[in-house]
Amino acid sequence: AAGMDGWQVATSLPRDGAAAGGFGPYRAADYDELIDHPVETGVLATASFTAGGVPHDIAVAGRQQGDLPRLARDLARVCQWQIDFFGGAPFARYLFQIAAVTEGYGGLEHRTSTSLICRRDELPRMGDERINDDYLNLLGLASHEYFHAWNVKRIKPAAFTPYDLTQENYTRQLWAFEGITSYYDDLALLRCGLIDAPRYLDQLARAITTMLRGPGRLQQSVADSSFDAWIKYYRTDENTPNAVVSYYVKGALVACLLDLELRRDGRSSLDALMRALWERFGQPGIGVPEGGILALATELAGRDLAPLFAQYVDGTVDLPLAAMLADIGVDMTLRASAGAKDRGGKPAAGAIDRCTLGVRVGADMKLAVVLRDGPAMRAGLSAGDVLLAIDGMKASLDSMTATTTRGTPGTVVRIHAFRRDELIEVSVTLAAAPLDTCMLALATAPSSTALVRRKAWLGV
Repeated sequence: AAGMDGWQVATSLPRDGAAAGGFGPYRAADYDELIDHPVETGVLATASFTAGGVPHDIAVAGRQQGDLPRLARDLARVCQWQIDFFGGAPFARYLFQIAAVTEGYGGLEHRTSTSLICRRDELPRMGDERINDDYLNLLGLASHEYFHAWNVKRIKPAAFTPYDLTQENYTRQLWAFEGITSYYDDLALLRCGLIDAPRYLDQLARAITTMLRGPGRLQQSVADSSFDAWIKYYRTDENTPNAVVSYYVKGALVACLLDLELRRDGRSSLDALMRALWERFGQPGIGVPEGGILALATELAGRDLAPLFAQYVDGTVDLPLAAMLADIGVDMTLRASAGAKDRGGKPAAGAIDRCTLGVRVGADMKLAVVLRDGPAMRAGLSAGDVLLAIDGMKASLDSMTATTTRGTPGTVVRIHAFRRDELIEVSVTLAAAPLDTCMLALATAPSSTALVRRKAWLGV
């Protein structure tokens, strides 16, 4: 099956004379099918498994020493759960294309395949049966793109049926198609038994942390973020965190909120909503109309959910996650950050910030982001300024950490910086560090009602 010099072909395009994995003729019915089946050629490491009676292949490009049989076993569990969730696979074969690189992360869904990019150390390690955070990133990414085989490739917004490749296709529903998928990517890992409930809650807490650290969530709704994806989300600049909310991250948390709301009286769930969407809109050419998800959710809930959607989908009100999670037997705690590497989900590993400058620093102490209404912005600092000194001492990540962990709110610090080639000096009044780092834990003594709901949701 190998081509010249040991090269192989990995694609889900139907073969039309080519040997399996080899060069030769492949067939596409039309241009739309052609561009939805990416082709990978090169020296590839491969593995295979079966889920739902359907053959699945893995093809990894790039130098790596990952345990591909282990990856195949774990992905088989994820894929089997998703196939069972929707009641069957909508394809006769599936391919995971993975590019293993030094730095990189991302994926793109296709109708019978996905193209993933991951770091080499995110592949499972030989002889290590643990699921560390790196490997969990890869499993979550693969789960996300696989879920898209239903939710986006077949259940899709009406604006995408069919795609008009000559222009942008606008919809306010990406929060659901990407957000709901982002909600289920890690939830599928729990439901198929690869991770336990506390580990899942750590992942959910990290998503909450990411959302809370973005001032843009208070400026833009997830529906507007969906519509503006062409001009804002994928054209980021130094002000993006202040003005834009991620319809992936907040969309996933809106999906979580909707799931908990539907489960509150035991009448329905987001699971039921997704299966109903699949049943009603999973056929070619039948797209979900704007407002269709609200209508279906209201139908399943047996009560009007328009006020909830108005606040949290079309509005910028913070999500009442703490109260909703408490009702289902999960405790939510917020604390200040313990540094740039603190993603939330776990107790702080170091000293917690007592105050904040309200900046994000890039290479060589250059301000990448100056957060809206933060101390630095109020003092006149801007993105692109290069910090030189803090209170007369050379500016560094260590000196910034010392300032935020040892200082107190109201303290005034003197900062020297270069703005282009001009030296500037400003006085920054430190503010209290925001409580934007989330931790979640199973409540130890939930009510009997909450325990029933939690078991239905998390299995514990």
